[in-house]
Parts: sequence; structure tokens; C-alpha cells
Amino acid sequence: MKAIITVVGKDKTGIVAGVSSKIAELGLNIDDISQTVLDEYFTMMAVVSSEDKQDFTQLRTEFERFGTSLNVKINIQSAAIFEAMHNL
Repeated sequence: MKAIITVVGKDKTGIVAGVSSKIAELGLNIDDISQTVLDEYFTMMAVVSSEDKQDFTQLRTEFERFGTSLNVKINIQSAAIFEAMHNL
């Protein structure tokens, strides 16, 4: 299973640490990651994977709830769906 995680929000200390910890807690591996601060806004994109099948509904709920605690928006989507959307 491969997925794309995006994180957007007002920049503050601890976002990368928090999101990375949550990714590991949920049994996902970070394959690639890119982050930057644009003006005052933090943006991050990560490609994650797991050898196990994952429930995207549960992952989405977990990341949305966790994003609220960090005051950022976290989204996860299947890499296959992401690629299909961008190949049209």
C-alpha cells in the first residue's frame, strides 16, 4: 500500500515531529518527504507505504483528528488514486 499525505497550516514548531510520530504510530513508513514554509504557512507532502493493507477511512479519520490537535489540515489518499487523477 502506497499513499500520499499532505499537511498545510500556519507554521509552528513541532509539526514535522508530530506528523512523523503519528505516521509511525499508524504503522506507515515514510518513503519520501518534502516540506517548506511559504510566507507563514507550512506545507508538507509525504509518500508513505505499508506492507499491510490499510483502512483508508480509519487512517483519514485518525489524521483529521490529529491535524486538529496541531491546528493543521492533514489529508491522506491512495497513491493509485492520486496517480490516476493526474494521468487524465
